[in-house]
Amino acid sequence: MAWVRVVVVNYNSGDLLARAVACLAAQSDPDFEAVIVDNASGDGSADRLVLPDDRFTLVRSEANLGFAAGSNLGCRGARTDWLATLNPDAFPEPGWLAALRAAVARYPGAAMFGSLQIDARDPDRLDGCGDNYSFFGINWRGGHGQRFAGPPADGECFSPCGAAALYRREAFEAVGGFDESYFCYCEDVDLGFRLRLRGGRCVQVGDAVVRHVGSAVTGLQSPFTVYHSARNRLWTYVKNMPAALLWLSLPMHLAATAGLLWNARGGPRLRPMLSGLGHGLRGLGPVLAERRRVQRSRGVSAGTIARALSWSVTKLRRREADLRRP
Repeated sequence: MAWVRVVVVNYNSGDLLARAVACLAAQSDPDFEAVIVDNASGDGSADRLVLPDDRFTLVRSEANLGFAAGSNLGCRGARTDWLATLNPDAFPEPGWLAALRAAVARYPGAAMFGSLQIDARDPDRLDGCGDNYSFFGINWRGGHGQRFAGPPADGECFSPCGAAALYRREAFEAVGGFDESYFCYCEDVDLGFRLRLRGGRCVQVGDAVVRHVGSAVTGLQSPFTVYHSARNRLWTYVKNMPAALLWLSLPMHLAATAGLLWNARGGPRLRPMLSGLGHGLRGLGPVLAERRRVQRSRGVSAGTIARALSWSVTKLRRREADLRRP
């Protein structure tokens, strides 16, 4: 019987999709179901895909829903206790699901689990070791681009990277899943924050390994990526930060945002970053309405959230992993 549904959202991923599905089929733990959501791809990647067996289902969307809505579509109707998201450019090692399943047994109080992501292009580099969230309202993928010195011990991080994440279905559904207004980027941090506000913890699992290309379709520093990252970063901060922490951190958040703009000056990232921030500010009405709903349902104190945040300026600047004892 399946204990987890794995959702893969595809959009013009080319041959990467078939590779990701093949890696899923090769899992040492066979007790899963997989839903591949194709977001109206035009490259034939879904048409060429051969489903390995009856554990796999292909769902076709008539439009590009983005990662957030596509993931929600793939999760809809699940009866498994757990939901996993896997990017089509993320290739799990054969023991990935088995490692996550063992972690679920070790940490029964956790609502989220993250995977160790190694750069698919360079096995000596980390792609990420959990997502961190600074008191400044800035998120980053821990250890991104740093030298990989071997799997770390399990540790608690703020939230998992959605490229290879595991969520307790009951908790996921209680908060409404991913915020579909985000389309893509930062939607995993937003979901993790909302789960944190309900008391959910996240454990980064050292032996749950995937090889991740990262932004294989959208491009790591493309205008599309920069725009959505800037807009959604603002929305995540405004929607989720508890009031006491919001007012304390607001000057630092503004300073950090100014610093990001300063670093982008004279380059191709400045215009989409400004556009994303501008659209983010103009779209704050619905975000503030959602904030009221989110904060009313908060089940933990501002102090609990403060302890889950990263307070290290050095780790933020260096994009280091920030893991605590689980």
